[in-house]
Amino acid sequence: MHIAVAVSGGTDSLFALLQVLEAGHQVTALHAHFLSPHDTPETTAHNTRAIEKACRALGADFHVEDLSAAFRKHVIEPFIDAYRQGRTPNPCARCNASMKFGLLADTARKLGAQAIATGHYARLQPDLPRPGNTVSLWRGDDPAKDQSYFLSLVPQHRLACAVFPLGGWRKQDVRAHLKQRGIVPPLPSESQEICFIPGDDYRAYLTAHATGLPGAGPMVLRDGHVVGHHNGLWQYTEGQRRGLGIAWSEPLYVLEKDVSRNALVVGTRKQLTARGCRCVGVNTLVPPDQWPDAVYVKTRYRQTMIAAQVTPDADGADTMRVIFAASHTPPAAGQVAAVYDAAGRVLAGGIIASVF
Repeated sequence: MHIAVAVSGGTDSLFALLQVLEAGHQVTALHAHFLSPHDTPETTAHNTRAIEKACRALGADFHVEDLSAAFRKHVIEPFIDAYRQGRTPNPCARCNASMKFGLLADTARKLGAQAIATGHYARLQPDLPRPGNTVSLWRGDDPAKDQSYFLSLVPQHRLACAVFPLGGWRKQDVRAHLKQRGIVPPLPSESQEICFIPGDDYRAYLTAHATGLPGAGPMVLRDGHVVGHHNGLWQYTEGQRRGLGIAWSEPLYVLEKDVSRNALVVGTRKQLTARGCRCVGVNTLVPPDQWPDAVYVKTRYRQTMIAAQVTPDADGADTMRVIFAASHTPPAAGQVAAVYDAAGRVLAGGIIASVF
């Protein structure tokens, strides 16, 4: 089988490449420029040469594809626009759906590959009870690195052509195996949270690159009492406590962002609760009529799965309503809600549109 392996130069993608090669497949190492190589030509050229050298040393063909224009259109611009709308976007989930398993997978097929492998910590299993070439997406075996949450927006037909060699591995074992083999990744440092945000400082990035961001406005309690002023709704996230600059009788938290009034609603810890959320752009991986009675959701990457009732909205199959089994801290509009069963199989994923 001809498999393209997406390589970034880091530990995980290089290990994925090694695993696919040792399984006896025909392999093409596929490196994508998601950020324009013209911005930092010397650094980009140096890194690309280093990645190519490492891949060819393992015996893989090497191909580079410049997808920076598409990445700006499908990931960066929606990221900026979401902040204009007072939302907190999840660019990594969008990138997986539109870029890595979208345009990059399309490139892999043009090169003759039947599948694309990546260094994600997640598992795929054949979906035997269902007809056709379908697979189930499951949590990775390493609970600290599991990335199924970020993959929950990838459509079923795209996952059917994906390979996740690291699904059954733990990060420390991956590092140890490469070290034992004497293989040194050319770019061994851990990738930052958002690849196009220097230093993970999204406020500095938006200040430098975005226009039309909402300006300052009132900071109010639930009853409308003004307790201060915010510097722009895009600078705050639901549940935030630090950096509010409010002197109050008890700590205050961000409860919600009222975009219509350009008001930041704050309140006490006891008020920091939500009953549920409504999601749009839902990617259904398992038909709802095949879901178990008990389902769970994650509305943040590092969050433990919480019990919930999840039902498709009557107004369309691409929306769903999530009601938490117990009051929960408010999720952020723009983030992903991933639905799981108790065993860790991903049932669906969607973008949080509103919280109630």
